[in-house]
Amino acid sequence: MQSNELIYQVGDRPKFKNLLLYSTQLLLAILAATVAVPVAIGVPSQIPSAILGAGVGTIVYILFTKGKSPIVVSSSFAYIAAFPSALAFGYCGILLGGILSGLMYVIIAIIVKFVGVHWINRILPPVIIGPVVALIGLSLAGSAMGNIVSASQGEFKAYNLVALLCGLVAFFTVVICSVQMRYKGIKLIPFIIGILVGYGLASIFTAIGNATNTDYLKIIDWTPVQKLFTNVSWQSFFQVPHISLAEGIKELITGQPDPQFIVDQANFYNAIHPEWFMIGEVKIEIVIENAKQLTQILVDNHVFVGALSWSGVGAIVLAFCPIAIVSFAEHLADHKNMSRIIEHDLLTDPGLTRTLLGDGVGSISGTVLGICPNTSYGEGIACVAMTRNASVITTFTTACICIILSFLAPFSTALQTIPSCVMGGICLALYGYISVSGLRMFKDINLDDNTNLLTVCSILISGIGGLILLFPPFKLLSIGVIEGSMQIGSIATAMLLGIATYHICRRLTNRTSAVVSEVNEEVKYEDYVRRYLKRFEPETLATGLLTFGFIHENVDFTVAQLSNYLRSEEMLNNRTVNELVSLIKLFQFKGYKPEMSKNEIIQLIRKNCQEIDKRTDKFLRQKFKKKKKTSIDKYL
Repeated sequence: MQSNELIYQVGDRPKFKNLLLYSTQLLLAILAATVAVPVAIGVPSQIPSAILGAGVGTIVYILFTKGKSPIVVSSSFAYIAAFPSALAFGYCGILLGGILSGLMYVIIAIIVKFVGVHWINRILPPVIIGPVVALIGLSLAGSAMGNIVSASQGEFKAYNLVALLCGLVAFFTVVICSVQMRYKGIKLIPFIIGILVGYGLASIFTAIGNATNTDYLKIIDWTPVQKLFTNVSWQSFFQVPHISLAEGIKELITGQPDPQFIVDQANFYNAIHPEWFMIGEVKIEIVIENAKQLTQILVDNHVFVGALSWSGVGAIVLAFCPIAIVSFAEHLADHKNMSRIIEHDLLTDPGLTRTLLGDGVGSISGTVLGICPNTSYGEGIACVAMTRNASVITTFTTACICIILSFLAPFSTALQTIPSCVMGGICLALYGYISVSGLRMFKDINLDDNTNLLTVCSILISGIGGLILLFPPFKLLSIGVIEGSMQIGSIATAMLLGIATYHICRRLTNRTSAVVSEVNEEVKYEDYVRRYLKRFEPETLATGLLTFGFIHENVDFTVAQLSNYLRSEEMLNNRTVNELVSLIKLFQFKGYKPEMSKNEIIQLIRKNCQEIDKRTDKFLRQKFKKKKKTSIDKYL
């Protein structure tokens, strides 16, 4: 087992029966969010299409990243606010929005290919990425807690203590399976066991509720199963998902929207504006047979237009492209998080260009063959971390299962019967892990520095508080009165505020920091480090060199690792450790050899420091020669 303690490494291949089990678990981990997107945008009948799009998009992503990243891509929540602009033009609008979102990632990937990634690290340092990762999990907390107390049917559907009990049982089952040390197999499938136990308990309560006609105990709604097998036919077992490309072509040929699409949209708006579907005191029945009448109602109420025009294209561009740009930060955060888990930098190998291309082309594929754009899933990353299974073969098999099951009607029906309270209990663990992953990045951030402190504050408070950017409504078409607005979600808004805070604070740092920055640019960084460390007693530096000399040729220590090692060995006090974090640079001293004695190292240090003094002092004196009132002693 490698140092990251993964049970299955990225390139490992589990046994076939285990592979199916692990892949099913990963599927269940991403399932709640995947099916929530088509429901949220008002096309619940397209759940199989979303599952198909997730499978295709993930395979595309794996191919672009050369099988080196075990990340799953699936339906993106970021574009929910933009979808009304696309849905107004039917499947053609959906296709355009999804393709545009993916193309923005492709464009950024091309820029990164030719310009490099250094500008990204400057704009998005760890002090921004860490809080954003934490915020991704925290922003989902409300959804998880709303689900964990909800039943799927009955008068007490919104808040039900029996539902809460089922959700907590599912959660604690995951906890027990994850921390127990006796059975390795159970440790790898905590979410499957958690769902099965929670579902089983909910089934018992529902059976008792149905037998005694007690609504409070009715947790599971089995109506979808009853409808599926009321009139048994081949459609009870097989289904063909609505593929956006095919439906869009059909719209262009016939000039008419898909009837099922119209029914879905009518049901969506009926829950918000039931008065739209009233003629006098008569309620219009929302069925496919009334599709033409329902279409006219949607047009009259300015939520549907029909054929896509150039003004419609402009509206969709304004709605989707800005969100795609700011979602780039979430892409970075997810991949840095996964890099930490597998202890391999995915932004270097296979590289940020490939991960962006995989995400972008995967998003286009997910829309064209599914229903909505894709994005990397934090739920999948959390599942990898908690089960310690990073096998890309598992991720690939999960994608294949998604594609196969999207054509199986009983599977889609079975998914609909999983009570929301059970998924809420599972998501309590998944979303919590995403948040903690971001918080763990804080250990390398110096929060005693006000720049870092205020940056973290701005991101967490604005994100948790739900700050969004909602631009004024704009007219989408000259015909009709269709209006919409461009919205940037809370995570993206918090990230933008954090970037602004960080870089403003950096600009306003004191003069000493500015001088140090210029020294780093105009004098070799190694020289400056040595100049800085001159203040230590040579004996102290020599002790450090002798301590680390034996690993000189073997290990590249990071500043954090070096600092933690010194503290753990209680070699030096905290103040000295904080100032000695750049000690590793001393290995670049001209003439240094690991086998040197302590006295030889002391002489070498003194000699180097004298040479550095001359160069650095000369540079600083030239810099301040025209400023007679400025003392350079404080910089020396």
